[in-house]
Amino acid sequence: MASKLISYAALSVAIAAVAGTAAYVISGGSGPENDCPTFRMAGSDQIGGPFTLVSETGQTVTEQDVITGPTLVYFGYTFCPDVCPLDTVRNADAIDIMAEQGVTVTPVFISVDHIRDTPETLADFTENLHPDMLGLTGSAEQIREAAAQYRTVYQLQNPEEDPDYFLVNHMTLSYLMTPEDGLVTAFARSLSAEQMAEQALCHLS
Repeated sequence: MASKLISYAALSVAIAAVAGTAAYVISGGSGPENDCPTFRMAGSDQIGGPFTLVSETGQTVTEQDVITGPTLVYFGYTFCPDVCPLDTVRNADAIDIMAEQGVTVTPVFISVDHIRDTPETLADFTENLHPDMLGLTGSAEQIREAAAQYRTVYQLQNPEEDPDYFLVNHMTLSYLMTPEDGLVTAFARSLSAEQMAEQALCHLS
């Protein structure tokens, strides 16, 4: 238990470091170029970028293959007991709300668990969440590099001691991306599906 508490504390320090250097979450408000509610963060021009991962079909893909239109990117893992299921269901609901308004946004789930999240595991996971959701995984290095592009922090909790049931601490932002603009905005997990869809539609209209 003590080691886990130390690990949680270490992750908190790492997140605080990211918040300090990138000024991660500053405030909610209106964007400088429109009146859309925007999840404000300094250094947002540095969020998003090249990655190479493996899709749920086993194909090697890059960000150019994945972000071909409005895309909602979330980092998590399939064995997550609580946070990820809630967030990904919320994201899927937001996708459907936007689809009803004639706006197509692709949901993407990037695993931070290279040990258990095989392409086959991700395919089962995304199929149960949304027919359009794409799952991505990869080697430890590939996932680490992709997460670094999005300034997201995660930490596997002693996988060598409990290889089947270990937890992964991770950040929980959802990123709205487009191939033209990169990061459009990000969403905290406190937002409902309706709020997320409303804000995303405002930016994409």
